[in-house]
Amino acid sequence: MTTVVPTSEEDPALSVVRFTSEVSWADAGPEVVESQVKRLCIEAQECIVMGRWLELASLMLTSADVIFSKVSDKGTTCATLWNSILCLLAFLEMPIIWSEIHGMSYSACKYATVVDFHLHEQLSFFLVADLECIFTVICNLVRKPESLDESLEMAQLISTKITQQPNEKPALRLKIMFNLYNLLENPYSRFFVYMKALDLALAANGKITEHIIPSFKKLDNLLGEWNIGIQDQRKLFLTISNILKESKSSGKDSFKFLTKYLATFSGEDAHTIGEAKEEACACDLLDMPAVAQLEKDAKYALVYQLLKIFLTQRLDAYLDFHGANSTLLKSYGLVHEDCIAKMRLMSLVDLASVETGQISYALIKDTLRINDDEVEMWVVKAITAKLIDCKMDQMNQVVIVSRCTERVFGKRQWQSLRTKLATWRPALCCIHYEAVDVTIRGFIFSFAALKYMFEKLYDCS
Repeated sequence: MTTVVPTSEEDPALSVVRFTSEVSWADAGPEVVESQVKRLCIEAQECIVMGRWLELASLMLTSADVIFSKVSDKGTTCATLWNSILCLLAFLEMPIIWSEIHGMSYSACKYATVVDFHLHEQLSFFLVADLECIFTVICNLVRKPESLDESLEMAQLISTKITQQPNEKPALRLKIMFNLYNLLENPYSRFFVYMKALDLALAANGKITEHIIPSFKKLDNLLGEWNIGIQDQRKLFLTISNILKESKSSGKDSFKFLTKYLATFSGEDAHTIGEAKEEACACDLLDMPAVAQLEKDAKYALVYQLLKIFLTQRLDAYLDFHGANSTLLKSYGLVHEDCIAKMRLMSLVDLASVETGQISYALIKDTLRINDDEVEMWVVKAITAKLIDCKMDQMNQVVIVSRCTERVFGKRQWQSLRTKLATWRPALCCIHYEAVDVTIRGFIFSFAALKYMFEKLYDCS
């Protein structure tokens, strides 16, 4: 059985005010409800007539925010609401299709709302889709003003209100924020709403991280669209880095955005760069100004020293540092055993880059401070981590290295690369000349073959 509910000509915004005020004042008694609903509807009508859209949005948000607590994904018994919901949907010019199927569900979109229910069920549920429908009407108000500044002010008001309670139905709040974003035309208004969505995701303690992460892949295009300044870029990159930090599988991406954040301080004065000291402690790019400042900072000098040990020195230097500063490592949540394991791998990489193609088992044992029977195990760990490519010669007790990862890429590494390129150049030239020679010889051979074929054909004729 299918029935289409007729629509109404009443303004959708006024319908939302009527409905939300009824729900908000439902516990106050019929007389109070009637007077309050009438008062709010009159105020809303005046705002619509006078074009006071910001004031109207504020009025609608006050009541709409109250009913957030009444909403449930599964529905809550609220026997007086169902008829009001149907009236609201009619006012919003959204056709309602009734179909007799098992169970009950309700979904709403901009153009159509479908309500499925079992005829024997009591229709007394107020669902997430109802509130989404209400906020769709509220968000659409940002398209009413002719001034972009007023539209921005409305977007700020709506997004701030939506994100006030981040742990209460955060997924629904995020969806409303994205709907608002898509309704805006001003690039900076869009950026503001996007930042509010990021703040919501960060405050929700990882509950909606998976929904916001896909948008990061489009960030380069979005930055071109927004055309924001350095200050806004810093806030954006740092917030994204903090969001990704909460996701166990996004550690590398978090570091990438942290690096972008710190890179925005290049060329700034000492006072401005000083804002990034705490974040710079997590970055391993020593030449970056935001990181280099830590070396002479009273609070972070030891952190910089530890960072330098991890990047450029070996296990013995770390052990000496730990002996004098064990409490520092604990204050930053570093586990001594994990640090030793990391430094053993880094020390092995350092040996591979310094030694001339071969490393003796004895040297590895002494440098890594391990037993004889642990040497090959640590070499395998380095290979598994793709830090080095090598072969183990058990007969001669040496490791033959064919490639190793550089711990840092500085002047020495550039000079080494230049030397290798200079060595390869003559060989590459020979290959080029040989290729040209082969091409010419092939052309001559083909020409001779064609000439021979034509001569044979001429003789036959």
